[in-house]
Amino acid sequence: MAEQEITLMKGNEAIAHAAIRCGCDGYFGYPITPQSEVLETLAEQKPWETTGMVVLQAESETSSINMVYGGAGCGKKVMTSSSSPGISLMQEGLSYMAGCEIPCLVVNVSRGGPGLGTIQPSQADYFQSCKGGGHGDYHLIVLAPSSVQETADFVDLAFELAFKYRNPAMILSDGVIGQMMEKVVLPPFKPRRTEEQILKECPWAATGRPKTRQPNVITSLELDPAKMEEINIRIQKKYAQIQENEVRFEEFMLEDAEYAICAFGSAARIAKKAIEDARKEGIKVGLLRPITLWPFPYKEIEALSHKVKGILSLEINAGQMVEDIRLAVNGRIPVNHYGRLGGIIPAPDEVVGELKKMMK
Repeated sequence: MAEQEITLMKGNEAIAHAAIRCGCDGYFGYPITPQSEVLETLAEQKPWETTGMVVLQAESETSSINMVYGGAGCGKKVMTSSSSPGISLMQEGLSYMAGCEIPCLVVNVSRGGPGLGTIQPSQADYFQSCKGGGHGDYHLIVLAPSSVQETADFVDLAFELAFKYRNPAMILSDGVIGQMMEKVVLPPFKPRRTEEQILKECPWAATGRPKTRQPNVITSLELDPAKMEEINIRIQKKYAQIQENEVRFEEFMLEDAEYAICAFGSAARIAKKAIEDARKEGIKVGLLRPITLWPFPYKEIEALSHKVKGILSLEINAGQMVEDIRLAVNGRIPVNHYGRLGGIIPAPDEVVGELKKMMK
């Protein structure tokens, strides 16, 4: 067995290294705090000299997402990264790619808003990421890492899911995970696919086939309402399949829990410390951490609502995921929200205090 390669790096750096190692064909991005290290690390590593991966700083976020659109339409494994306002600028392109049913990876290292807001961490991009964000009835596959290790692991997983379902995927990180340093086991190198492999794996792609064959046309445009409805129905069936097969979540100390916290990403790390502190005071509480924010673990939270007396949604925002938790619970038990805004991170003792309020 090959010796594991363990190193200390930021979450943003781990994304860059994982992209190179998983056989990514191209990265097109634009700097914005707190995710700029993704592009900086790729430029430093110069993968075009080793794996042939293209790395390009575009003129803007709008340009970068449309470069991803072009590369993805050719069946290439391509990606971009940005932070909240930059992701807003990419929404039209993401909607187009969802409509075309082509795979790509977008990394969002989110910061506070609305507007330019702050460069400090936030989880206020939940709606923008998990509810489509752009126009039309579409979803992104959304993975939320809570460690640098998961940030690295999810790059390959996101590409795998994106190509499996021909759908854009997003890694929803935040300024905490992106900037913090932890040890990480980097994934093994995968070779980039050959043109022959792309032709075989992506028969839908526009790859410049000979004139003797009917070329593929990548478009989301359909002017016939009946045909457009057929396309939408087919896409919705695909989403139902994703919801059935790809839900991922973590349970922590829920075996005897009387109350539960739901949290994702960096907030889940805070929740675990709060749970440990609360249990020292005799409060039986556990954590359900959604790893896929879409598809969301509705069934698992609904089942949890039959076992606990209340759920606290811990988010670094004004309350977004809490709406999905309430949909899952359907009024069966109380569901409260606690979060901080402006880039302020909730402290574990604050979370314990909120749990005590629920118990009164």
